[in-house]
Amino acid sequence: MWNLGKSGRGDVNELRFYDHDNGYTFNAVEFSVKKDPSEQYRLGYGVVLTAGVDSQKNHSLGVFRDRDDQGPFFRNTEKIDLPEAYASYLVPVGNGLTVKAGKWATLIGYEVYESPKNLNFSRSFLYTIGTPYTHTGLLATYPITPWFSVSVGFTNGWDNADNNNGYLRPIGSFAFTPSDKLSATVSYLFGPEQNRDQMRGHDINNRWVVDTTIVYTGIDRVTLAVNFDFAGEENEPALVAVGRRNANSSWGGIAGYAGYDWTKALRAVLRLEYFYDPQGVRSSETVPAGKNVDLFEVTATAEYKIWRGLVGRLEFRHDEANRKAFSLQGNPPTATASAQNTITLAVYYSFF
Repeated sequence: MWNLGKSGRGDVNELRFYDHDNGYTFNAVEFSVKKDPSEQYRLGYGVVLTAGVDSQKNHSLGVFRDRDDQGPFFRNTEKIDLPEAYASYLVPVGNGLTVKAGKWATLIGYEVYESPKNLNFSRSFLYTIGTPYTHTGLLATYPITPWFSVSVGFTNGWDNADNNNGYLRPIGSFAFTPSDKLSATVSYLFGPEQNRDQMRGHDINNRWVVDTTIVYTGIDRVTLAVNFDFAGEENEPALVAVGRRNANSSWGGIAGYAGYDWTKALRAVLRLEYFYDPQGVRSSETVPAGKNVDLFEVTATAEYKIWRGLVGRLEFRHDEANRKAFSLQGNPPTATASAQNTITLAVYYSFF
């Protein structure tokens, strides 16, 4: 990856902390074993092990990360992670109730923690700073009809394997699949994420997010998707620290994806995104909390299947903000640019 301007501290492109600007990065190797439950074999399971710099960003509290190692860079953690480890069971009730317990990838969002499974190499702002990555808890999924299913459960919160405040957070989704070409999913997560010492008196300061993802593949060779989120938090600690009378925060955005398969080997993808952070709490790594931040990005990715599971990607991305939010320089570090451009050459290999 090459930043055409100046990257920030530690050669990281701020607000895109997965992306290191140092010429070459070993992002991830993954070993995954999964089996879905079925009527014949009702017990299922999933175990995913990863290693590389991406693993430092994916860590949940309590799994290779302690409370004294905070985001967004997690430089003191091991470059190894266990993003998923769960057991599932198909209960013979009605159309079949699937219960899953353990650690699993979030229901929220269109993109996932494995970059090769996304349409673009770089992650969106919605994924990187707007939503959680994994959860530890219990989830039950029931197909009410062949085209509509419901999931409900409880988790330890946003990227928490070790519950930091003793509260369980409700999570769930509603999945609509009227055809194999169209799907729409609405997911939610609600509950307090702050440590107990951050809550005022006996208040329970809740964080919430509502996510919607729509995917359409009904046009030959074309993949279309849109993802939008609305989120917020009561008495956000970063706003309390700067003395804001109204310390509630909100954030969210929308990302649209359009992919076209020119041939069986060549695909082109365009992503457009807008992310709003009116109190600057999700962008506070580069902009002082309390400042309004609007982020925009356009990403163009060309993907080519070179040989069997070997795939190459060439990507150009332009990020822009309504204020200086990139390229931290000086001491104390201060954002010096309102835009940044990056070019990435990425290669991955899938064995199965």
